[in-house]
Amino acid sequence: MAGGVAGLMVLVCLGVLLPRPVFVPVDDTAPLSRKILILSNPIHTDIALPLDAEVRAAFADLAGDGLPLDAPDAAYLVIGWGGRSFYLETPQWADLKPLPVFRSLTVDWAVMHVDIAAAISLDHPQVRALEISEDGHRRLLAAIRESFTRKEGLPLVIEGAGYGAVDRFYEAEGAFNALIGCNTWTAAMLRVAGVTTGFWTPMPQLLDLSLDLHDQ
Repeated sequence: MAGGVAGLMVLVCLGVLLPRPVFVPVDDTAPLSRKILILSNPIHTDIALPLDAEVRAAFADLAGDGLPLDAPDAAYLVIGWGGRSFYLETPQWADLKPLPVFRSLTVDWAVMHVDIAAAISLDHPQVRALEISEDGHRRLLAAIRESFTRKEGLPLVIEGAGYGAVDRFYEAEGAFNALIGCNTWTAAMLRVAGVTTGFWTPMPQLLDLSLDLHDQ
């Protein structure tokens, strides 16, 4: 038992300390002109994209499902990836049930959660701002779009699923497990955008620590 715990601690430490990618090409010519936000809670992270014309155009196919991309107070598109059972059935901690927890610890289908947010305070302790290049921003938008499962080019909305009147759930590519879950997806999206993370960051705190060490 003690050996297993010690081994897990070693893996966690290595996951944070080892950078990914290991070798980062140096490019001092690309200005970091784009800002994105990482929103976190004790177990989950989302990516918040400022809703400018480029982001609205990239995700225009979500508007057909009623997502109010052009609402007057819409400032951010907030997107996360996670396990279907836990994500859909646990809008609050009070809703926690054994079966979604079991599925998240084994294997579950993945879904995307998309929401609209008004102004977000950058001083909030659960908000982290990251600066990326224009090219990194384009790659990030493309990678997030590729995370949606599509039929005839359109994302597949999960009818009747959502926490409120505005947010939506969609079918997603891949399978979910707590060890390779929402926070490792966030880290993968950041690496596509040119941000160095730790090699394995299954919890928000580990992702945040790895960003302190390797990139931002």
